[in-house]
Amino acid sequence: MEKEITRRNAIGKIATTIAVAAVAPSAFTQTHRNQKNSISSALTDPTTKYPAPPFKRQSQPFPGLASKMVPVPDHGEKTYVGSGRLTGRKALITGGDSGMGRAAAIAYAREGADVAINYLPEEESDAIEVIELIKSAGRKAIAIPGDLREESFCNKLISQAVQQLGGLDILVNNAGHQKTHESILDISTEEFERTMKTNIYAPFWLTKAALPHLKPGSCIIGLSSVQAYDPSPNLYDYAQTKAATTSYVKSLAKQLGPKGIRVNGIAPGPVWTALEVSGGQTQENIEKFGADTPLGRPGQPAELASIFVQLAANDASFATGQIYGSSGGMGQP
Repeated sequence: MEKEITRRNAIGKIATTIAVAAVAPSAFTQTHRNQKNSISSALTDPTTKYPAPPFKRQSQPFPGLASKMVPVPDHGEKTYVGSGRLTGRKALITGGDSGMGRAAAIAYAREGADVAINYLPEEESDAIEVIELIKSAGRKAIAIPGDLREESFCNKLISQAVQQLGGLDILVNNAGHQKTHESILDISTEEFERTMKTNIYAPFWLTKAALPHLKPGSCIIGLSSVQAYDPSPNLYDYAQTKAATTSYVKSLAKQLGPKGIRVNGIAPGPVWTALEVSGGQTQENIEKFGADTPLGRPGQPAELASIFVQLAANDASFATGQIYGSSGGMGQP
């Protein structure tokens, strides 16, 4: 009897050990996640969370590289923690090498989505970093360089993304062109056309090409701006395109709603991106960029990442035709 009890106890101990070993990795992961969440949920003063002006005057050739900015923007590389909200989704993000597109790409991958990014060939070095960040999240990463001003390339971009991702259910029309001009007399027809083709024509071509592949539950996200509501005198052409973006989001949402496809937009205020230092702002404005917001600083791309996620997630199923603002307290929308 004593031997039998001893043997029984031993078997019980072995079984307990096996059970603990099986649960331990999961428990560790959950504990690790909870630790990260507890860090991110601590109160943070938004006025001092990120750098504030004055900034060093700096200029880069168009289209600019985030990696060469001072300070380098935060896209959420070290801070964004996912929770599986987009598991299994397939996203294409234009302008995904830097700025808000990069922040969206990182967040989507860490939320469980496979991601394709488009960018100009000159932005290759920034794009390589993003591709590695997507892969490090355990997701499929697709890089498709090219100029969105060509309709043929836009069609090719969609077909390649669909083929390499195995489908498409999130389209983020993020890429934009912005140049500061003191007077309308300084804007050439060629420059005006570049802004229009990048900001208006490209989303039109891309959306048309993507629609046959989008199933109910899919979504389209456009990039508007506070410039659509309160345009600056030196961004005459850019501001027009952002007003048009706001309009197409609302119109397309009504058109595609019955098909179960949601369309929303994001309207940032001043955000620290390569767009600004590669001709988007004057050197004087770069130095004081974001100083006029109630928070006293520009936003960082990482601060908009959660908005991109929310608009793509299934739990935002009643949000369509909406413009989500993030402007540091400047008001509209």
